[in-house]
Amino acid sequence: MHWKHILVTTDLSEESERAFLTVAELAKENNAEITLLNVVADLRVVPQSAPLAPPMTMMDIDQECKEAERRLAIQSKLFDKSLKVICRVIMGDDIPREIAKYAASNGQDLIAISTHGRSGFQRMIMGSVAEAVLHHSHVPVLCFPRSE
Repeated sequence: MHWKHILVTTDLSEESERAFLTVAELAKENNAEITLLNVVADLRVVPQSAPLAPPMTMMDIDQECKEAERRLAIQSKLFDKSLKVICRVIMGDDIPREIAKYAASNGQDLIAISTHGRSGFQRMIMGSVAEAVLHHSHVPVLCFPRSE
């Protein structure tokens, strides 16, 4: 298969960088463009004392996006300078759906994502973003499991 646009998701943790080396090799082999994507959780809240009011975006979301852009720029430097790496920060309340939607609407033909390897109670509480992306995506998803 020939990849032209590879979407690399990151939660800005070191664990998410696990996919970078392999994706860089794939991008070089295919002369592909890389989009490094972070989704900032837009946890909508109901205003206090107004239970019937529509949910509002958290007040510090713009600052969170700016910080994500700063950290994404640092992570993008881990890729070889010969590769075209585009950094994107988006907001959404359902991170896996936002990743899949971004891939579909921006011509990405592969999603690369690192898993945190949670199981049991931790997975039940935290969920599995990688697994949910697999369910929502219409393009192939390449998962990078936690190394032991």
